[in-house]
Amino acid sequence: MSTFEKIHVEPKSLLPKLAAYREQGKTIVFGNGCFDLVHVGHIRYIEAARELGDLLVIAVNTEASIRANVGREKPINPCEKRMEVMAALEAVDFVIPLEDATPIKLLELLRPDIQAKGTDYSLDAMPERETVEKIGGRIAFVGDEKQHSSTELRRILRERGAL
Repeated sequence: MSTFEKIHVEPKSLLPKLAAYREQGKTIVFGNGCFDLVHVGHIRYIEAARELGDLLVIAVNTEASIRANVGREKPINPCEKRMEVMAALEAVDFVIPLEDATPIKLLELLRPDIQAKGTDYSLDAMPERETVEKIGGRIAFVGDEKQHSSTELRRILRERGAL
């Protein structure tokens, strides 16, 4: 499948494909993030999430959803380009935009078997936890310890005069 075939600007358009995978008994994994300055931590998260199931759907935060999360810095790359980068990764099967501050609506719509979260999260601090449990899914914490961040990359780039 080509990079652009993986991108679904309208998440509802993915529903027939997910239904076909479910009929085959496939496990659907969902992950999300900004993915502005992609680094090794992102890659390790994506690879580990993909290992949890047969199909990986990644939701990329739009600029509006980033603004809704207080304290988040405006992304350098627009959502469309960040989605294309994610779709280019072999481990990613489909990419959709995340318009809201949390992925709750997408989880309700797509009903994945597993939601993959980075190791910097905890069950207590996840507003979508109740939704995942309600749809019969489970949460898995994947990737390496939080030692890499886009925020840190931005700081280094600013120090070097590159931003």
